[in-house]
Amino acid sequence: MADIVLINPRFEISFWGLEHALPFIGKRAALPVAALPLLAALTPPQHRLTIIDENIDPIDFDRCAKADIVGVTGMVVQRRRMREILTELKRCGTFTVVGGPWVSVSEDYFGDLADIIFVGEAEETWPRFLIDWGEGHIVRRYEQSSNTDMSGVPAPRFDLLKMQHYAFGSVQFSRGCPFQCEFCDIIVVFGRRPRIKSSQQIIAELEALRREHLSFAFIVDDNLIGNKRVIKAILHDVIEWQRANGFPLTFVTEASIDLADDDELMQLMTAANIAVVFVGVESPNEDALRETRKLQNLRRGGSMVDKVHRIQEAGMEVWAGMILGFDRDDERIFAAHRRFLREARISTAMVGMLSAIPKTPLYAKLAAADRLDKADEPEGGTNVLPLNMSRDTLTDGYIRLMADLYDAEAYFARLDDLYITQRLWPERGWRRFAEQHPWQRRSQELRRFIEAVGLMLRLLAQVPEKRLRQIYRSRFTHVLRRRPDPSVLRIYAIKCAMHYHAQRLVEALQQRRSGLLNTF
Repeated sequence: MADIVLINPRFEISFWGLEHALPFIGKRAALPVAALPLLAALTPPQHRLTIIDENIDPIDFDRCAKADIVGVTGMVVQRRRMREILTELKRCGTFTVVGGPWVSVSEDYFGDLADIIFVGEAEETWPRFLIDWGEGHIVRRYEQSSNTDMSGVPAPRFDLLKMQHYAFGSVQFSRGCPFQCEFCDIIVVFGRRPRIKSSQQIIAELEALRREHLSFAFIVDDNLIGNKRVIKAILHDVIEWQRANGFPLTFVTEASIDLADDDELMQLMTAANIAVVFVGVESPNEDALRETRKLQNLRRGGSMVDKVHRIQEAGMEVWAGMILGFDRDDERIFAAHRRFLREARISTAMVGMLSAIPKTPLYAKLAAADRLDKADEPEGGTNVLPLNMSRDTLTDGYIRLMADLYDAEAYFARLDDLYITQRLWPERGWRRFAEQHPWQRRSQELRRFIEAVGLMLRLLAQVPEKRLRQIYRSRFTHVLRRRPDPSVLRIYAIKCAMHYHAQRLVEALQQRRSGLLNTF
């Protein structure tokens, strides 16, 4: 039997981390890491296992020193904290294993700090390693010979996490993406053939989240609709589960913009109570999209603004991923981003400068052209040397764009355009159910109203800047008069908290106190 500790390092403050907003909703982290509770489910029961999420609790290094095996996972944005943790574990003489997205694309990054590394998926290699460890013949590097068969993946051990401290639950339907975006490491790690769990597996995970009394869940697939035919069948079963349980969950997910071309799929997603979809728009510059092989954004069916509007009209808010600094970008790109997001009615946009992740086609191309900054913390916040503008122009333009997007007037104008002018109706699956269940409708509407008012009161009591408090009060009062729908009120309260988080990030950017929110 092995005594095992698995660690998820804390994140640096980032756009999606929502660190400045979480205190207002009484949470410590946005959502749980997916890998560690899954590894726990793959661990034979004779082993003792502890999960530490440093975003929830500090690491007990004395506990780690007593363990037989300490595993550390992490993404590119966690790599520096991973190295700090491994350095401390090495000092204590702890046997360490490392896996996750970053070591999978940068195998030598941690040097001899890790005794064992896992490259890629680990559903097969983790149990094999535990057998090897017990028999005394481990190897330095573990990598699966083929991608995981998702039909055999067990439900994660959420019971080993302090789920009450997360704002969202997480669930994974599939892995892989059929597209070829040259900057993306998803197809490097998970491949281009989407692999999907069965309805039974997914429902088991949803039941686990329901037992934890969570209201929101993030479907963490990098592209939920990579295989549209199969996911439609899955969504039918999710809809039936939601109906049978009174729609306990509201979902956020990620999908490619070709979602807008499939009315049936959009209807199924809204019927399943998917309220928000994150879309990799990347750029309004079509030449840049061709350059980076983001060809799915250029298919027929109207402009990208038209497609975003169709998704919104179906009942889902669109959040966008945006990238600056492609080779076809020049100084005009900043205004183009600003204009696109305004016209598309997208209030929440994660903007970053182009970065090259090892093992991606972009990394190979730029390395061959000698256009990579190899420093671990590159000047200007990205390892890519831009082609049609200077590094300072890119960095300064990025910071100004973030400041403009999250200026309160501009931010709430985009939000008002979507929810007040265009009158998007969120949570359509739950609404249809509520029409037939009036008592549950009243109960849920009261709950949403109380949540909205409670969050607003905390914002008005705790936000230190008087100007922001006045803005939030005014905006909430405005929507209360124009659309006193409890779901919309809750969205506006959450959006106020998200705006406060973005304001703090912009201030850090302007004072050069952050890592520019980029992967490098």
